[in-house]
Amino acid sequence: MRWDAQALRPTGDAAAGGLTPGNSSPAAGPGTPALLPLAGLVRSVSTPEFAGVTFHEVTAKSVLNKVAAGSRMPFEWTVNPYRGCSHACVYCFARKTHTYLDFDAGLDFDSQVVVKINAAEVLRKELARPAWQRRHVALGTNTDPYQRAEGRYQLMPGIIGALADSGTPLSILTKGTLLARDIPLLKHAAAQVPVGVGISLAMTDERLSEAVEPGTPGPRARLKLVSRLREAGLPCGVMAMPILPWLSDSDEALDSLFGSLAAAGATGVTAGALYLKPGTRDWFMQWIVKEHPQLAGKYRRLYGSGSYASKEYRAWLAGRIRFFKSRHGFLGSAGFSHRDLNDDPREEEARYPTGSIPEPAAHGPGAGTGAAANAGAAQPTLF
Repeated sequence: MRWDAQALRPTGDAAAGGLTPGNSSPAAGPGTPALLPLAGLVRSVSTPEFAGVTFHEVTAKSVLNKVAAGSRMPFEWTVNPYRGCSHACVYCFARKTHTYLDFDAGLDFDSQVVVKINAAEVLRKELARPAWQRRHVALGTNTDPYQRAEGRYQLMPGIIGALADSGTPLSILTKGTLLARDIPLLKHAAAQVPVGVGISLAMTDERLSEAVEPGTPGPRARLKLVSRLREAGLPCGVMAMPILPWLSDSDEALDSLFGSLAAAGATGVTAGALYLKPGTRDWFMQWIVKEHPQLAGKYRRLYGSGSYASKEYRAWLAGRIRFFKSRHGFLGSAGFSHRDLNDDPREEEARYPTGSIPEPAAHGPGAGTGAAANAGAAQPTLF
């Protein structure tokens, strides 16, 4: 199917949001015409290949985002080539960010994807500025850079190349197995700068995964990706989040998860309970009521009126995670995302697993693949 034939082309001032449909597909679903003003809008595209999803192609003036002062994140800068995500994870913490574009945090987040088609070119210019200090840049902090659309737009190779060529350390967090396409490029980048790679995987139950993250590759596919990255000499930490109360927190589920991650060779794992931010909470609770009505009351009681599970639940989950970590050779620390359950539970947001964040000390002349150069077949560890 020709991509251009499916375009909904803007007429007049694109920033005003006026569009004239071209050969748009009726299968594209709700919200196909881009009726909202998007800065730099070039065109909107829908196609049967991505049924139900509309892509709004924009030209960005800047793609380097400064993390807010005081953030608990272990990085200062991010790049997000896409806004919105066809992975459609019902628990995605980033849903509310779509409301900043006057889209809703529910269906629009899954089906209205903004694509910064000039991201690599703009980034290269920004990195060339004399004031740029080559700080670590994180990718995949908001929406997934390897969601399905990346197969069409191919923005990541240019972004990775721009960062590596400028001497800027980088990290990637994704659920997308399309990352495998760029393993050779990542190996080349890791010979130039420190590189971290993280995979998001919190369950091994294929049916549950299909229900709660319907647009993602399944757990088996992501486990294979972890192995491929490790075989290539690259680090690969795993974000085993979110653990879903009463759905993926049983002993059987946790044993399967940590055993599978150890077998795949993950260099580190961070685990934590479901986090229901505003914008996500309503969407997730709608899903629970529809798919697991017997759990709706339990979730309301467990989360009260806030974003975090009760302290008692988090303490219980921490103990189970420590147990199964130890069973499967993930040694070295308590390893739960809440290091001190008396502290603010937002601390979990900054607990990135070993391998997912660049390690400058491991990089230098002859270091090969940076943090992974000395990893070899070492036993997985947690921090």
